[in-house]
Amino acid sequence: MGATPVPTGADAPAAASSGAGSRPRRQRSLFGEILDWMLVPLLLVWPLAIGITFLVAQAIATQPFDQGLQRRLGVIAAWVESSGATLPRATGATGGQPPGGLLMQLRAGDGRVVAGDPRLPDAPDAQWPRDGAAHLRDAEVGGQRMRIAWRWVRTPRTGPLLVQVAEGLQQRSELARNIVRGVILPQFVIVPISILLVWFGLGQGIIPLDELQARIRRRRPDDLSPIDQREAPEEIAPLVDSINSLLGRLEHSIHTRKRFIADAAHQLKTPLAGLRMQAELAQRQTDPEELRTSLRQIEVSVVRTTRLVNQLLALARAENQGVLAQRSPVLLDLRQPVRDALQELAPMALAKTLELEFDAPEHALWVRGNPMLLQELAKNLLDNAIAYTPAGGHVAVRLRQLDEQVMLGVEDTGLGIAQPERELVFRPFYRVLGTGHDGSGLGLCIVQEIARQHAAAVSLDDNPMSADPAYPGLVVRVQFPDAPPPAAPAA
Repeated sequence: MGATPVPTGADAPAAASSGAGSRPRRQRSLFGEILDWMLVPLLLVWPLAIGITFLVAQAIATQPFDQGLQRRLGVIAAWVESSGATLPRATGATGGQPPGGLLMQLRAGDGRVVAGDPRLPDAPDAQWPRDGAAHLRDAEVGGQRMRIAWRWVRTPRTGPLLVQVAEGLQQRSELARNIVRGVILPQFVIVPISILLVWFGLGQGIIPLDELQARIRRRRPDDLSPIDQREAPEEIAPLVDSINSLLGRLEHSIHTRKRFIADAAHQLKTPLAGLRMQAELAQRQTDPEELRTSLRQIEVSVVRTTRLVNQLLALARAENQGVLAQRSPVLLDLRQPVRDALQELAPMALAKTLELEFDAPEHALWVRGNPMLLQELAKNLLDNAIAYTPAGGHVAVRLRQLDEQVMLGVEDTGLGIAQPERELVFRPFYRVLGTGHDGSGLGLCIVQEIARQHAAAVSLDDNPMSADPAYPGLVVRVQFPDAPPPAAPAA
């Protein structure tokens, strides 16, 4: 795992502001994290497995010894039943340690030791049992833990007798330790080999990531084509999909910038050349009246060029927003950006003696979007309506709440747009000929782009309120999906 480089130069202050004396953060290693999550549980489970193995070994070792002890108890009980209150001579009934580590004892029904080793404790239940079955228990005899098997027998002369046979636990423990050693010792070889195999297998498993990285590094700087997901592991397919989405947005952004630069260069070339020519003519003028005329022409060209630049910048801003209006929308009242645009362009309408109308409901019209872009949309619609409506005409802005939509309509009594050209006017720099108005052909293109980002639909139609056949007028409707109103604050 490598450490991230320490910022230098312009990046140094930003790094220093994160905390004086703080260590640089180390890069996270996917290989190391997977290895940790695989090996740490293995190393934690290993001691647990040793403990469980020891318990199982003890159970395995106890069973055959218990069975052997019960068999000895049965043989001795049969001898006692046949011979009376005596023990076999081989046992050393005087109480010494018998061969094989066995201790034996006979007790009468009243608890009195009849024969054998007196150190063996009495049975937990000294009453005469009816079943006559053998029982097992652990007890401490002379400071040593022993396993005791006992049962009751009846003899004709002495009545019921308790027969007990005890055996030390050393042999059992030794057998259990041998079983554990036989199981654990090979693991000291198997576990390191397993760790190496896991290390090697994990290294082989991330080779497709290295290959994907190598393919990306070999790409040309201008290659923004999507990465083939079939060449990537299935587990990182979502990551590859996110990278492809980023490449698509980057390609769109670069394409938009290139188109903007090309369009701006093409559209600004003519007015700038005209400004230069008019400035040269003004320098040659000697008559003050002709000089003022040339300066007025320069002023008109500057205004026209300024408007063109503003619309080019507005189009670039709208296109560069991408899907910002859909990704991080703001809940807003559509009446507000439309009202702001109307107030900004009202002087232009008054200068042409146009009747300007604003018709909106009293309640809020909630939509989700970018308020700056929505105001730009309304401004372009109003600017077109005012520019193409003759003096004394009528321009109306209407807002309506439909079933599940909010409609913005801009109506005018101007020249209108013929049906065959209504699809063409949304193209950049397309202008309807014969209007007598010098525009840039970007207004409706900007409207279409902003509407697309807000999932809105734009439609054009004749104005039914226009009475002059020479001026059919135009109605532009933009229909937005409505949004639920904001929740009321808790009391």
